[in-house]
Amino acid sequence: MRRSLLIAVIFVGFPVLPAFAADKPLRELIDEQTKAVWAREKVNPAPLADDAEFLRRVYLDIVGIIPSYEEAKAFLADKALDKRAKLIDRLLEHPRYAMHQADEWDLVLFGRFPPGYETHRRPTFQRWLQDQFARNVGYDKWVAEILKAEGSTVDNGPPWFLAQYDRQPEDAAEKITQTFLGVQLQCARCHDHPFETWKQVDFYGMAAFLARVQVVQFDKKNNELRAMIGERNSGEVLFTGPAAQQTPGKKGEPIKPKFLQGDPLEEPAPPKDLKEERNLPSGKVPPKPFFSRKDKLAEWVTARDNPYFARAAANRVWTQYMGRGIVHPVDNMSAKNRPSHPELLQACAEQMLEHNFDLKWYIRELCNSKTYQLASTGDVEDARPRWFERARVRPLSAEELLESWRLATGYDEVVSKAAKTGKEPQGRFHGVTWDYMVRFFGQPNNGTGNFQGGLQEHLYLNNGEVSRLIATDKGSLFQTVTEDKGPWEDRVDRLYLSILSRPAKPAEKKKFAEFLGDGDKPAERLREAIWVLMTCSEFRFNH
Repeated sequence: MRRSLLIAVIFVGFPVLPAFAADKPLRELIDEQTKAVWAREKVNPAPLADDAEFLRRVYLDIVGIIPSYEEAKAFLADKALDKRAKLIDRLLEHPRYAMHQADEWDLVLFGRFPPGYETHRRPTFQRWLQDQFARNVGYDKWVAEILKAEGSTVDNGPPWFLAQYDRQPEDAAEKITQTFLGVQLQCARCHDHPFETWKQVDFYGMAAFLARVQVVQFDKKNNELRAMIGERNSGEVLFTGPAAQQTPGKKGEPIKPKFLQGDPLEEPAPPKDLKEERNLPSGKVPPKPFFSRKDKLAEWVTARDNPYFARAAANRVWTQYMGRGIVHPVDNMSAKNRPSHPELLQACAEQMLEHNFDLKWYIRELCNSKTYQLASTGDVEDARPRWFERARVRPLSAEELLESWRLATGYDEVVSKAAKTGKEPQGRFHGVTWDYMVRFFGQPNNGTGNFQGGLQEHLYLNNGEVSRLIATDKGSLFQTVTEDKGPWEDRVDRLYLSILSRPAKPAEKKKFAEFLGDGDKPAERLREAIWVLMTCSEFRFNH
């Protein structure tokens, strides 16, 4: 049986579908499948986005920042028919590609406020993850490293993921199955799932792989906790039955590891003379277990014939770029939650396998599809249209927002010059109080929640620190526009291209030129104009 068909056969509740030819570009299959669904559902897709809309969207999606004035001007003036494909290639090779992808996946794996002691301080993990994307390591390879968790948190990075769940195998099992397999088992933690096939023994069979895992703490290095993930030779998850049947003092029965919808783990018998302490001691490198359940779980999760892994990966990355999953929510791939485009999901999973989980290849195919490049206009008001008949609208993340503000105003250019003289410290999130940015704009865009701008966000944009970023020294947007002696209409175009990545419309150009051309307090008026464009709703979103 072909491996591509194996995905459909084993994944309970999904039909066996015909395999797709691997020699056909995925971008073409995406467009064929979405067009077929549009015809079936009788929906009218949006036209292709114009160059300015596409430019801003693809920059934010691939490198997490808006284009510079020079980049926007050059792209919009380019008449080449293949300029979009060439831009996608350039962005995938840009140093910021790895940085942005690491931002996205760090939030998927940890969230803004992860559980566990000191896990909010994890720079080593973030640098390690960025390196995986910079070297284009296959998704299956770096996921396996995360789950095996070898080395220490400050020397390697991956152990940080399991460090969130010290002696909490049930919590770790929930996170792993949702994130890497797209399966929600949490309901089966307390009782058999009322609507799905999952039983409590399925949940605890997965948790049993992690029952012996323990975080061993050492000291701190550069203000980061140094710890290792140890694994004892004994210890089981105890199953006490449905939550409604619990009684005080009930110990339960030990549950052995069992692969989801698969076979129990085959474990060798422990050596007869095996002895170990009840807990692994702090400050000592934990010994290797005689047999590692944790490593067997990592190998099974990322195996090429795992019935969930490739589908979940294809669906999650699709969600990042298209706004919603082919199965949505992205972490609820079940028989009851059908894919909107079953054949398309299978094609994506098959081709990810064929390309050895090369995420850069997959992103290139997604962004080159006409489906991705549709305009955001249309009759459907849903920010994440179910049939992908128009582009999704999304808010910028805290990182995207701050770094795009600084790029637009030339703040970083000014700061980089000051830093050379020792006047201004540099750091990635300088310019404002980062804690405020996280508090007001920090919810991740993980495809499962709904955005709702609150009062705090509104107050921050109007009364907060945004104006700090309107630098006025040489190299700033303010100074460039001030020194320009051309017509105000041309200078307004520069403001719009620098901040909103598009030329000003005639009505906008006229109003701004009249406002800025007034002789009363020109510097204040220019700062006000820049602030208005920085805080408008158009800047807050990807369109």
